[in-house]
Amino acid sequence: MLIAPLSLISCASSPKQESTGQFIDSSALTLKVKSKLFTDKTMKSLPITVNTYDNVVQLSGFVDNQQQKDRAVLLAKSVKGVASVRDNLVVK
Repeated sequence: MLIAPLSLISCASSPKQESTGQFIDSSALTLKVKSKLFTDKTMKSLPITVNTYDNVVQLSGFVDNQQQKDRAVLLAKSVKGVASVRDNLVVK
């Protein structure tokens, strides 16, 4: 009888750790954003890293110009479920 309540406690989220469900949701958002970037002709060859935590997407890496930076942020924001985008991209 105590196993069920204990298992729920271990899956609860905290400010620094996502629950299992949140982790899965974040992973799915990361994959969707990466897919958008990869399928875009102007973005697919750029070294952009995508991380997601609590529906906030962080983009980091290097782009060639401001237009590519703006495009990457726009593509990430267009993914359903993304709450916001942190732009840590650097123009070379």
